Amino acid sequence: QVQLVESGGGLVQAGGSLRLSCAASARTFTYYIMGWFRQAPGKEREFVAAINRSGGNPQYADSVKGRFTISRDNAKNTVFLQMSSLKPEDTAIYYCAADQTLSVVPGISARAYDYWGKGTQVTVSS
Repeated sequence: QVQLVESGGGLVQAGGSLRLSCAASARTFTYYIMGWFRQAPGKEREFVAAINRSGGNPQYADSVKGRFTISRDNAKNTVFLQMSSLKPEDTAIYYCAADQTLSVVPGISARAYDYWGKGTQVTVSS
């Protein structure tokens, strides 16, 4: 069992940056592939980024490639999402998720993830 707590959301102007953090309670944080998803009002939850257990093989949605960077600090049980060049369409609740399976490649489907945080709101104004 792992608990995930996101932070770092807020209101930012288009073109700005935010850094999201997700703190995990797990004693064995390195067992988990970590991912970020987002959900905008009236839309389904969508994949944003994911990273493997050692911090490599990052996966990104096409919509955020080149603008967002996922990373993790296993010593601090934390995964980050650095967001730059933000656009109004990035406005959503951002969720952190953990995958405890033995997958090698980080999954991009929400169904692959076993634990979820409660989310943090990101609002980008035009």
